[in-house]
Amino acid sequence: MAKSEFVRNKPHLNIGTMGHVDHGKTTLTAAITKVLAERDPATNRFVSFDRIDRAPEEVARGITITIAHVEYETATRHYAHVDMPGHADYVKNMITGAAQVDGAILVVSALDGAMPQTREHVLLARRVGVRHLVVAMNKADAVDDPELLDLVELEVRELLSTYGYPGDEVPVVRVSALRALDGDPRWVASIVELLDAVDRYVPVPPRELDKPFLMPIENVLTISGRGTVVTGAVERGTLSVGSPVEVVGLGPTLSTVAIGLETFGKSLPSVQAGDDAAVLLRGVKRDQVQRGQVVALPGSVTPHRRFRARLYALTAAEGGRHTPFFGNYRPQFYFRTTDVVGAVDLGETPMVRPGETVTLGVELGKPVAMETGLGFAVREGGRTVAAGTVTELLE
Repeated sequence: MAKSEFVRNKPHLNIGTMGHVDHGKTTLTAAITKVLAERDPATNRFVSFDRIDRAPEEVARGITITIAHVEYETATRHYAHVDMPGHADYVKNMITGAAQVDGAILVVSALDGAMPQTREHVLLARRVGVRHLVVAMNKADAVDDPELLDLVELEVRELLSTYGYPGDEVPVVRVSALRALDGDPRWVASIVELLDAVDRYVPVPPRELDKPFLMPIENVLTISGRGTVVTGAVERGTLSVGSPVEVVGLGPTLSTVAIGLETFGKSLPSVQAGDDAAVLLRGVKRDQVQRGQVVALPGSVTPHRRFRARLYALTAAEGGRHTPFFGNYRPQFYFRTTDVVGAVDLGETPMVRPGETVTLGVELGKPVAMETGLGFAVREGGRTVAAGTVTELLE
């Protein structure tokens, strides 16, 4: 399937850049790849600004999953890096936890400080369980007064503390992505310092390798002459070439075999939890699989339309509803990479007010691969209004 083989010789982490629009997330991503490519051209390649920001449709040639990610290596780790706003489905993925990052770089402009979207991203990161952030105070070259930089740093640390992060501990590194791209030695060194902070501060999370394989499908691609490829982040377990798998959810369960595995355009004999994987499925047509289904070990997970759940309704201050909702409320339910309309059954409960936690029943419009303990988000009108956990499967 690929010309070269992926060598797993370093711990792998998924990381992303988040922050307010125009604070320099994509420029920073490009600067990181350039600095690392110049330091170690054998393992890293420079990805320019315009290549990071291009649309998935333009890159869906062959089997490659750089549509969502950039990869790079430091001396001690291998990273898959997503530039969050540049990936159209990413905020949706982030809410459902499908493209769960192990850590994130919060980009804050030294000229503007914390802005509304900075707060929104920090709140969102906290809500979906991103435990470790490193702050890149970008455009530091444009601020002459060191005291102003100190004030912005203080403001960011206070913001992080407000949302439950250890604001006093979080590394805050002053960088200039643009100047680093230009090759200015001082600001190239600042990018190296930032990456050292990420290596040091963001731990390698424990991976669920001993559980049955499961990968939510993010994208579906076709390779002429070979078949259909599904891509996504492996949630748990391991999968080897030649293993039988099932595609579950949103329709009849489909049995097939994984006849090829890739990550970042390189083949490998097996994929494991935490990997960004592309799986070539034998005898499957493009229209038989779709985003929102899962690829799983046969018999390990089943599709359900009806379930009971424990649900927390967000307050208006958290971006939720201003008013209560009642029985037969029909919002969108987000599980992993899928979103499905569902109806709420409150039973004896007359209504659910913002800020309340309740147990309720849900009936979805389509079956979704699920098990007890699975988390989901509830969205309405482009905003997250509740978060819940499946407690009982009914059908």
